[in-house]
Amino acid sequence: MPTYDYKCLDCNYTFEEFQKMTDEPLLECPSCQGNLKRLIGAGAAPIFKGSGFYQTDYKSVPASNKSSSSEDRDSKTSNSKKTEAKTKTKDSTS
Repeated sequence: MPTYDYKCLDCNYTFEEFQKMTDEPLLECPSCQGNLKRLIGAGAAPIFKGSGFYQTDYKSVPASNKSSSSEDRDSKTSNSKKTEAKTKTKDSTS
């Protein structure tokens, strides 16, 4: 349900009203019972807060596993480099 902005033409009182789209516009000011005008809004736009993606956007690794997972990744990388080096030396000697 959208929020509509209203302004009283008599006392200049402005307020927001949470209404269904099918509801009739309000006609009477809650402050002075004067005539109301529904203002044209820009619509709701996404609001980005912060400097990038939220932590919940990606599956997170628990803090206790972060250090071990990076160590595992480093050891896998170094093991694959050793295997590649061994394979290259065997191929060059053949």
